[in-house]
Amino acid sequence: LLSAPDLREDDALRARVQMVLQDAAGSLNPRQTVYESVAEGIRLHKRVATDPDGRSEAELVAAALAEAGLRPPERLFLRYPHELSGGQKQRVLIAGALALRPELILADEPVSSLDASIRGEILALLLKLREDLGMGVVVVTHDLGLAWNIADRIAVMYLGRVVEYGTT
Repeated sequence: LLSAPDLREDDALRARVQMVLQDAAGSLNPRQTVYESVAEGIRLHKRVATDPDGRSEAELVAAALAEAGLRPPERLFLRYPHELSGGQKQRVLIAGALALRPELILADEPVSSLDASIRGEILALLLKLREDLGMGVVVVTHDLGLAWNIADRIAVMYLGRVVEYGTT
């Protein structure tokens, strides 16, 4: 188990585990374009230099946006968060995580602030990414019905401790 300072210093771990936060509007920098928001992680972790296919930064950003269901991705490059719908903002956060090719995505209430129709799309996207890319997805939720519908396993926590764990 790593301590908080160790986690801050472990760039390899930070690239392998990515978070998708619940409040997309508050998580995206209003002064950054969609392109800048997705490219930030690529730049911090120097992914262009280590991309096995030799893709440019723009190609990596476009690929991540397309995988997150934002097509055609280039049309969104110069847009700002206030110009996007709630579902599009959430997909931009997902694209930012995908750009680093993580082994695990930790999604904190990823659909709590979305309309019912968009909720289903975002959950389907997370499940599809799990299957297609072979990554783990941990969804934090207070909605047991949602957990029952999307999870293989559920851990119930109380006061920060797991009190129950099992298959759905």
